[in-house]
Amino acid sequence: MSNDTLTVVIAAGAGGISVIAWAFLVLVPALTSFSRVWERVVATILSLYVLAAFGLAGSMLGAAILWYYDEI
Repeated sequence: MSNDTLTVVIAAGAGGISVIAWAFLVLVPALTSFSRVWERVVATILSLYVLAAFGLAGSMLGAAILWYYDEI
């Protein structure tokens, strides 16, 4: 297995684990908190917003680490 393939496998595994963690820690409580369908749909959309915000924050942190890697 080449280094590129290993990097892709590790990144895909980390992404899969992150989505599973989001589903259990954010989506399931949001869905079980409401009884009406429209409330569950809105809760799902807002939890996707939270997922996107965490993804953006992680990407920015990773980019900052790469940008300043030679100074660390």
